Amino acid sequence: MVDANDFNTGRHVVFILHAHLVFTTKYRRGALTDRVREFLHPAMAKICTDFGAELEAFDGEDDHVHLLVSYPPKVALSMLVNSLKGATSRLVRKEKFPEITARLWGDHFWSPSYWGFHAQTLEIFDGALCRLRAADSGP
Repeated sequence: MVDANDFNTGRHVVFILHAHLVFTTKYRRGALTDRVREFLHPAMAKICTDFGAELEAFDGEDDHVHLLVSYPPKVALSMLVNSLKGATSRLVRKEKFPEITARLWGDHFWSPSYWGFHAQTLEIFDGALCRLRAADSGP
């Protein structure tokens, strides 16, 4: 259940905004090793902080990452996504991970698309995530 302490406040606004974002690597190549994901997590958290947002959860597999971001209403989610993908792509390429250079070529890292789900409360997010996982597991 949502508690009054879960809400954020601004000068003229009370809000609780969460987005579940999924970024996939270019061509869905399995380039995201544990080492790369461990590098990405603090980088993405810092970018979120720069926007006044908070990276509440981060996880992923070899070809995609999941982010749960809490953000203020003044932040355009598309701008946050653009910064997250652009900056982390540059940082990863600069770090020259051998697992990245072996699987991806050129300056590409992330796919140009992303999946976003807006959840007003964490309960909605948790319920949707459970349904998605159940659908993925199949009959």
